[in-house]
Amino acid sequence: MSLEERISRTIWRYTSRDWLELSKVDVAIVGAGPAGLTAAKYLADRGFKVVVLERRLSFGGGIGGGGMLLHKIVLDRSALGILEDFRVRYVEDPEEGLYVVDSSELIAKLASGAIDAGAKVILGVQVEDVIYRDSPLRIEGVVIQWTAVTMSGLHVDPLFITSRAVVDCTGHDAEVVRVVSKKIPKAGLQLMGESSAYAEVSEKVVVERTGRLMPGLYVAGMSVAAVYGLPRMGPIFSAMLLSGRRVAEVVAEDLSRGSS
Repeated sequence: MSLEERISRTIWRYTSRDWLELSKVDVAIVGAGPAGLTAAKYLADRGFKVVVLERRLSFGGGIGGGGMLLHKIVLDRSALGILEDFRVRYVEDPEEGLYVVDSSELIAKLASGAIDAGAKVILGVQVEDVIYRDSPLRIEGVVIQWTAVTMSGLHVDPLFITSRAVVDCTGHDAEVVRVVSKKIPKAGLQLMGESSAYAEVSEKVVVERTGRLMPGLYVAGMSVAAVYGLPRMGPIFSAMLLSGRRVAEVVAEDLSRGSS
C-alpha cells in the first residue's frame, strides 16, 4: 500500500468517526469568535457534548484585527476571571484603568481552552438553516454545508446536526437568528440591527440581554446587539467573554433541568 493511499485512508477514517459522533450533540455553537469559544469551554467543562461550527478556516472572529489592525485589544476588570481561566496574560494600564492583551494570544488560548475542555471545533462549515419542531415550537439543531460549496454557488444538499441547544455567536449579522426570523415567522423573532458605537452602554447591555430567544435557540456576543438593536463597542472584549460565559450558564441550567 502506497503512502498516498495510507494518508487518504487515515484521514477518511478518523474524520468519519468524528462526524458520526457529531451527528447528535448537546450544544451546537455557531461561530468560533470570543463569545463562542468562551461558551464552548464552560459548557464542555460541565460535561456537555459541544461542537463549535465556524465558516472560516480560522478562530477568533473579530479579535484578530485588534483595533484598526493594531495587535492589542483591551478589557476591563470584569473579565479578568475569564482571562485567568484561559491562562491569558494581560497587563494593566494604570492611566486608563483598562487591561491589555495581545490579540493573537487571546485567539490561541480561547481556542485551546475550549478544545482542551472537550469541545470539538470544526472549521470551514457554514450553518445555512435550522431544524425545528412544533408543539411546542422549538429549535432542535442546525443544517450545515461546507463554506467552499456555498462560496462556489453550487447546488449541493446539506446535512444535519441535531442538538438540544443552538447558540448564535455569529457576530454582527446574527446569521442563525436571521434564518429563524425569515423562515419561521411564528417564532416571532425580529432583528433590530446593531446601533452605533456607545462602548460604555454596550459593554453592559450585551451581557444583560444574553440568553434564550426561544426554546432551543440562544444568543451571545455581538449577535445580541444585532437582535436587540444595541450599540457596538469596538475593540474592548470584556462583554464578548462575559456574554459567552453567561450563555453557557443559561444553557447549562436549561439542559440540566430538561428544558431548552
